[in-house]
Amino acid sequence: MEEKDIIKALSALAQPSRLRVFRALVQAGPLGLTPGQLCETLEVPPATMSFHLKELTNAQLALPVREGRNLFYTAQFAHMNNVVAYLTENCCQGQPCGPTNQPSKTVCS
Repeated sequence: MEEKDIIKALSALAQPSRLRVFRALVQAGPLGLTPGQLCETLEVPPATMSFHLKELTNAQLALPVREGRNLFYTAQFAHMNNVVAYLTENCCQGQPCGPTNQPSKTVCS
């Protein structure tokens, strides 16, 4: 994954309302949500929601899918996983990351 793609994704998520929209799409899973459902759930005006969905789509974090007359947006899990993988690549000195690999802390008394 190229650095410019990472920057675009992180920039898209660096806004509180857009982050909430993305989290709602993640929670909805592969079925996604309509813009109307997102507006109602998150109490965001339609014009603002349209802008946020456009930004998430441009950052490849959301995908619009038309089903009949409805437009559903779904989170792009593979792209988000690639962003996280890029950020954590080579972490923990090349070992799998997790609580078991955290250095023990000595408390001085």
